[in-house]
Amino acid sequence: MKVTERYPAVDPEKAKGTKPNTMEFIRGFYLEAYDRIRKYMPEDKYVVFHDAFCLKAWKDFMREDKYKNVVLDTHQYLMVAEMKGCQQTVEEYVKYVKKLKKDIEEMQEYFPVICGEWCLFNSLAVGCDTKGGQTVLNGVEGMAQETVSAKEKKKIYNAVAEAQLDAWNAGSGYFYWSYKLLTDTVNTPGWVGWDSWDFGRCVDFGWFPIEK
Repeated sequence: MKVTERYPAVDPEKAKGTKPNTMEFIRGFYLEAYDRIRKYMPEDKYVVFHDAFCLKAWKDFMREDKYKNVVLDTHQYLMVAEMKGCQQTVEEYVKYVKKLKKDIEEMQEYFPVICGEWCLFNSLAVGCDTKGGQTVLNGVEGMAQETVSAKEKKKIYNAVAEAQLDAWNAGSGYFYWSYKLLTDTVNTPGWVGWDSWDFGRCVDFGWFPIEK
């Protein structure tokens, strides 16, 4: 994700030497954390660990009998797909998500898999290339007004919602991020097109399918 480029340091001097964690470090951290947690938490309670954005890298992890009720958490956003080069079309978004479904099904053989973060957001519905979901927080100006019609936006969101829900249902659960935005995406400069991070708005606008 090139995080240091995406989020420039406020104090470059203090940030010198910053670099990503290694998978070796993360694995060691999880193993030690599990042992510490289990001293105080019954085995019937679940321990959840994040995939470090490498969903299929955990097949050989925590295979010993001592590890009980461990859940693998993956965070999946279409803006990440865009960062990886996914074309900003409904067809390509759906194709990307279908591949994720297969990966989740594969990893379900090793852990219960939950999609702990996801939403409907994508650049196509915003009406411009957001460079993988960059905002005014990254120094990107953003859209000043809507350019995608309500009808077209609903069509896009309905399609990606259907594909994503189908993929997450191949696992053991999912959590939409987030339930509510505190940012006024209608009147705040730079935030036009970001309504889909707000679950309530997605429901109100008919973007998210609700069973009746």
